[in-house]
Amino acid sequence: MNTLVFDIETIPDIEGGRRLYDLGDLDADGVAKAMFHLRQQAVGNTFLPHHLQRVVAISVTFRGRGDEFRVWSLGNEEADEKEILQRFFDGIERFTPTLVSWNGGGFDLPVIHYRAMLHKLTAARYWDMGGEDQSFKWNNYISRYHTRHTDLMDLLALYSGRANAPLDQLATLFGFPGKMGMDGSRVWEAYQEGRIADIRNYCETDVLNTWLVYLRFELMRGHIDPSRYDNECALVRRHLQQSGREHLLAFEQAWEPAA
Repeated sequence: MNTLVFDIETIPDIEGGRRLYDLGDLDADGVAKAMFHLRQQAVGNTFLPHHLQRVVAISVTFRGRGDEFRVWSLGNEEADEKEILQRFFDGIERFTPTLVSWNGGGFDLPVIHYRAMLHKLTAARYWDMGGEDQSFKWNNYISRYHTRHTDLMDLLALYSGRANAPLDQLATLFGFPGKMGMDGSRVWEAYQEGRIADIRNYCETDVLNTWLVYLRFELMRGHIDPSRYDNECALVRRHLQQSGREHLLAFEQAWEPAA
């Protein structure tokens, strides 16, 4: 099966902001405030452009053969951005998984592209569009309409931004826990306070929600039957119950049994 659901958490690229806007005399908080202010003036909101986002966490679920299921964050809490990104591409190189995301084509992957270039990383398998492996010509990670990467939000909305649904709301409608602990707007604050573990834990609950919504999608399109769907959900529950990790146990407890 080898399916990898991924999600990233980001903060302002302080060094990039200093360089682009000549903010060398300001501390990190001052640079971030200046970047938010300039963005507000330019477009009417403070959400920074993709190339000025710095990755501080990538969390994944991995569904392999047999009963293999895992959820974790790449690297440890001390890992820098370059290591986190390299681990992401290493996993693709090793397993060639089906990638699943929520708005990954619109946000996560473009950010990863820009940051990987900044760090001079290579990701040959990820970028293969048939030059090395002929099968990638017809199904690769890059094409919006291929399935080697499924941006679930984009696909469910039939590639129309007007129909996009928030993951949190859709997961909650289906009986899954939805957002837990924080949301993306609070990641910079948590990072400044040194709460890297909280950011990683929050990101892990997001990929769990995405995986569960993806299972519901797989059921709807007939790739799995109701019995297989129930078994897959039970597998996730067992993993969470056996994890011994507080945020995963809380996620399982918040998951409605009927879901």
